[in-house]
Amino acid sequence: MFGPSTPKRDAEYTVFVRSASASLTRTAWLLTGDADLAAELVQEALVKTYLAWRRVRHGEGTAYARRVLVNLNIDRWRRRPATPSEDLDGPVAGNAEAVIDDRDEVVRMLATLPPQQRRVIVLRYYNDLSEADVADHLGISVGAVKSAASRGLATLRAEYAPVTGGQ
Repeated sequence: MFGPSTPKRDAEYTVFVRSASASLTRTAWLLTGDADLAAELVQEALVKTYLAWRRVRHGEGTAYARRVLVNLNIDRWRRRPATPSEDLDGPVAGNAEAVIDDRDEVVRMLATLPPQQRRVIVLRYYNDLSEADVADHLGISVGAVKSAASRGLATLRAEYAPVTGGQ
């Protein structure tokens, strides 16, 4: 099924996990708005990636794991709708608190979008993927990516753009 574990395979996978975990965790957190759920999704994505590691092309481990992560999140949304957590990861001091507040605000803003628009915005603008890569990750057309991104950004701008006094 997934082949025997070898020292070389395990070493390659260990290097991959060390290099990709932070990015996958941030992506999962932006998709879910919940640190604990994000950690669970990342763990599950890493397990599925390990099981498929023989088939993952060299240098494409992060893309593969990200696709698994997004698919797991889609499955979670299909099972039950979720709302972002009100909890922060605990007390922080100094500028770190402002960063946490900003991140929390971004997650809350993203949570107002429909799931498809949220996934597109996170993959396109946070992960800096091309429209074609986002389409490939989500299994949709490039046109659907453009439409979802445009509508999502328009919604965010309309709802959260600063109001300025015109002359």
